Amino acid sequence: MAETKREIERKYEAAAGTDVPDLTRVRDVATVTDEGVVELDAVYHDTPDLRLAADSITLRRRTGGSDAGWHLKFPVAVGVRDEIRAPLSDTLPPDLAALLRSRVRGGEVVPVVRLRSARDVRRLLDADGCLLAELSVDTVRARRLPKGPRASWTEIEVEAADDADPGILDAVEKQLRKAGVRPSDAPSKLARALAETAPEDHGPDAPPPAAPGTAGAAVLAYVREQAEAIVALDPAVRRDLPDAVHQLRVACRRLRSALKTYRSVLDRNATDPLGDELKWLAGELGVARDQEVLAERLRGRLTDVPRPLRLGPVKARLRIWDTARTKDARRKAVAALDSDRYLALLGRLDALLADPPLREAAGRDAAKVLARAVRKDHARLAARVDRALSLAPGHERDLALHEARKAAKRTRYAADAARPTLGKPAKKLSKRVKKVQSLLGEHQDAVVARATLRDLAVQAHAAGETAFTWGLLYGREEAAADAAERGLPEVWARAVPL
Repeated sequence: MAETKREIERKYEAAAGTDVPDLTRVRDVATVTDEGVVELDAVYHDTPDLRLAADSITLRRRTGGSDAGWHLKFPVAVGVRDEIRAPLSDTLPPDLAALLRSRVRGGEVVPVVRLRSARDVRRLLDADGCLLAELSVDTVRARRLPKGPRASWTEIEVEAADDADPGILDAVEKQLRKAGVRPSDAPSKLARALAETAPEDHGPDAPPPAAPGTAGAAVLAYVREQAEAIVALDPAVRRDLPDAVHQLRVACRRLRSALKTYRSVLDRNATDPLGDELKWLAGELGVARDQEVLAERLRGRLTDVPRPLRLGPVKARLRIWDTARTKDARRKAVAALDSDRYLALLGRLDALLADPPLREAAGRDAAKVLARAVRKDHARLAARVDRALSLAPGHERDLALHEARKAAKRTRYAADAARPTLGKPAKKLSKRVKKVQSLLGEHQDAVVARATLRDLAVQAHAAGETAFTWGLLYGREEAAADAAERGLPEVWARAVPL
C-alpha cells in the first residue's frame, strides 16, 4: 500500500568540492552529524511526450538509500511536494498507476532519464537531539534514456524534517548565502536532467487555433483551463484530499456551462455530445459531494440543538447513515474515474482543443461576443427568478427556485470566463450573481435536508425511538427555506446585468 509524505525542500547550485559552511551557527541547530555517502540509482519514468514532466510530476524507481522503491511526486506549492511511496517492484504499482491515469490515458510510462547520485548527508539536530533538517551534497550523473546525452552537476539539497518548523529552511539558506551558495534555477533533478539532455529543437510550435484578441481565443483559453483542471484534480479525488470532489465537479460544470454559453463561438454539433458526457461525470461525482454537504449541514444543525432536546440516539443514527452513504458515494466517484467512458471523455476534450469547431463569431472581437453571451445568460436567469417568485410557496416553487439556481451558476460561470476579456464589469456581475446562487443554494439545501430528516424520523420511529429531534430539525429547515425565499427579491435586485 502506498504511503504519502509531505516534502518541503530547497535546492542550491554547488561546484564540485564545495565546502558546506558551519551549520551550527544556524538558529536552533545545536549539532550537525555526518551520515556519510549513500549511492542512489533512480530511473525516472514518463510518457514518451513527457506529459508528467510538463505538469511538474515526477515518477521514479529508486534503489539505494533508506527509501528505495517507487516514488510519485505531485507539486503542492513552490518547494513543497507530496511524495507517494510504494515498495520496490519490477513494474509500476497499481496504486500509483491509478493516480496517473488521467494523464497517461491508455498508454504507458517508459524510462526517460537515469540519475545516479552520490549523496553526502548531514543531519541538523536541535539541543534535544531532534531532527530539524537534512542537508545533502549530491554529485549527480544523468543520462537520457535509452542511449541519449549525458550531463553531470553538483547540488545541495536541504529538506525540513517531518515535524520541524519549515522556517528552519530560511535560517539554513541565510547561512548558505553567506558562504556564496545560491538557489538552483531548476525545481528538481529531473527538470535539470531533461533540460541538459534535451534533443535539438525540431522547429517552432504550431500556431494557435484562434487569433489573439478574438472570441475564439478567449473561449478556448477558458475551455483549456477547465479541461486541465479535470486532469489535475483526478489524482486528488483518488487520494481523497479535502474538497477534491467538489473542485473536480465544479470544473466539469464550468466547462459544460462554457460550451453552452458560447455556442456562437464553438459549434454545438460538436460540443453538445461532449456536454452530455460532462454532465454524466459531474453527476457521478455529485453523489459524493452532495452527501458531504448534506452530512455537514445536518451535523451542524444537530450541534445547535440544546442537549435537553436531543432525544434518543440521534448522533449515532446520523453517524451510521453518513458512514454508509459516504462509502458508497466515494466508490461511485472512483468507479467513474476508472471507466473507459471517462477516458473517452478526456480524449474528446483533447481532440476539441487540438482542432476546435470554431464558428464565424470566433474570429470577431472577444469583448463584444462574450458580453453578448453573458447578457443572454443573465436574461435567462431573470426569467427563471421571475417565474419562481410568481409561484405560491410549495413544491412547484421549490422546483422553480432550483432551476433558477442552476441558471445563476451558468451566468456566474459565463461572467468568470469573460473576466480576462471584460475585466471589472464581469467580476462585479460574478460577485453579485454568486450571492443569488448562494441564497438559492441555501434554499435547495434546506429542501433536500427536509427529505432526509423525514427518512431519518421514519427509521427512528420504526426502531422504537422518538422522532422528536428529527421533527425539530425539519421545522428549522422549513424556516431556513422560508428565510431564503423572503431574502431573494432584495439580493436579486442587486444582480444587474453588464
